[in-house]
Amino acid sequence: MPHTPKLDQVHSPADMRDLSIPDLRQLADDVRQETIDTVSVTGGHLGAGLGVVELTVALHHVFDTPRDKLIWDVGHQCYPHKILTGRRDRIRTLRQGGGLSGFTKRAESEYDPFGAAHASTSISAGLGFAVARDLQGEDFNVVCVIGDGALSGGMAYEAMNNAGAMNSRLIVILNDNEMSIAPPVGALSNYLARLLSSQSYMSMRDLGKRLTSKFGKTVEDSVTRAMEHARGFITHGTLFEELGFYHVGPIDGHNLDVLVPVLQNLKAAKDGPILLHVITRKGHGYQPAEMATDRLHGVVKFDVASGKQAKAPSNAPSYTKVFAQSLTKEARKDPAIVAITAAMPTGTGLDQFAKEFADRCFDVGIAEQHAVTFAAGLAAQGLKPFCAVYSSFLQRGYDQIVHDCAIQNLPVRFALDRAGLVGADGPTHAGAFDVAYLACIPNLVIMSPADEAEMAHMVATAAAYDDGPIAFRYPRADGVGVELPEEGVPLPIGKGRIVRKGSRLAILSFGTRLAECLKAATTLAELGIEPTVADARFAKPLDLDLIRDLASTHEALITIEEGSVGGFGAHVLHALAGLGLLDGGLKVRTMVLPDTFQDHDTQEAMYREAGLDAEGVVELALKLLKPARKGAAKALAATLAPR
Repeated sequence: MPHTPKLDQVHSPADMRDLSIPDLRQLADDVRQETIDTVSVTGGHLGAGLGVVELTVALHHVFDTPRDKLIWDVGHQCYPHKILTGRRDRIRTLRQGGGLSGFTKRAESEYDPFGAAHASTSISAGLGFAVARDLQGEDFNVVCVIGDGALSGGMAYEAMNNAGAMNSRLIVILNDNEMSIAPPVGALSNYLARLLSSQSYMSMRDLGKRLTSKFGKTVEDSVTRAMEHARGFITHGTLFEELGFYHVGPIDGHNLDVLVPVLQNLKAAKDGPILLHVITRKGHGYQPAEMATDRLHGVVKFDVASGKQAKAPSNAPSYTKVFAQSLTKEARKDPAIVAITAAMPTGTGLDQFAKEFADRCFDVGIAEQHAVTFAAGLAAQGLKPFCAVYSSFLQRGYDQIVHDCAIQNLPVRFALDRAGLVGADGPTHAGAFDVAYLACIPNLVIMSPADEAEMAHMVATAAAYDDGPIAFRYPRADGVGVELPEEGVPLPIGKGRIVRKGSRLAILSFGTRLAECLKAATTLAELGIEPTVADARFAKPLDLDLIRDLASTHEALITIEEGSVGGFGAHVLHALAGLGLLDGGLKVRTMVLPDTFQDHDTQEAMYREAGLDAEGVVELALKLLKPARKGAAKALAATLAPR
């Protein structure tokens, strides 16, 4: 008989509640294949989702979602969850413009009670749901699924400490998929988990507490602690027990015969926080993922049969690659250079640096606060730390930048990857705010390269700079195709450059929008407006001589940047006002990202929507100045694509 996919019969979790274990296994196989087929077309996060297929199926089978709240940490493992929660018909729009988000998103589904794309937030959010439930007199379960990697973030322990102290009814599932903190799972461990999660054991535990309480608090505390330590020794849960959680596991996270009854037992428990430790394998069930070093964590489109990814052709290296290569060259010359990343060695390029300088490269886990202060300590002892962090992730270490780096004027070098718009990852990963939140801090220098050659020079500049903290931001993108220097040369701090000389209109670019500005300048020149185009290089300190020259010799000045309001353009306006250069009729406009969280799409489409492309520059220029050639504006307007 032909195989009928069990998934075709499941339109929501309610359709899963009465399925047998064999049916759930078939459903899991179908969900795994659907996930593989989908990501092969859309790209995205693959390995993490494949690792939680059985867990996802078991959770929706046992718990009454969406009434019971299921909160996924980070969210990059949520594709199977989306398939099972009424979004299968749209799953191939994943990460596409107007389609499903690659992460959990409250606005997208009632099955996503809390949105997440950064790590270590689930337990804090879950505790909030649990406390609100109790205060409002409601009765539902709260289940948080957090990976072992996310447990390297201190926020998770802060939340567990709080939950344990409050004794709130909360279930936390530790999905241990790579950095296992326990020996291999076997039959004995699975048996213990079923036993320890059962109502009979929990009732016996409570009875023991009541009996020992008759002998006084000292005896009660001693016996209870001894009992829990003995159990913790067997089940490796002492740390979690000390934080106030009842610990169960580890168990096999791919074995539905174990998962389902254990989850049913935990669902029936009505007292205190519980942590279930499950062991899964990232990429499970798909051989190319299981064989890959990163378990195919993040992929572009790929061939399902081979797992081979379709890399887009490019004539230029990515800014991330240029950073890694340039830093490695600098490290060869200077043994004081060290590198730090917060769980993103591949994403930041530091995996390449580590191949040559393993003892000088430190991955601190998902712990941006620690990364910054760790770097400050290294700098205080005379080393030259490069802290490579995604722009949106560095937001989590802001106090440490101010308190531990800037106030003490320690020369920590911040390499901010993913600056600007990031495309398919959407607003959670957009590096929109770093200039605004860094430029207001005293002692801190901020740079941004216009192309890959400038990138090499800025790495050299940061390596040579010892007068305080310094940051350089760059996008998730390939360079523009300029020739790379043999090695970077330090730039004069706070000095920009003129790249095209003109009159009437000055365009001052900060970062990689310079290429679009030059395209716009060519179009404007055809209309009789010959603009000056300048590359600021630095947002702090500003090149006041360059700004003064542009303002005093042109009718209009446009600034452009890949950042939010309050950034480079705001500081230029502040400088112009302070210099008295706004008093003579100079027309000034700042081009920044819109004051919204832009939904995911291609980077090109997102920048077009933001108006930060060549057409956007031309349109703004024509509003400020009339073309010298008669009828040119009308002719041009007819050719511009509608926004």
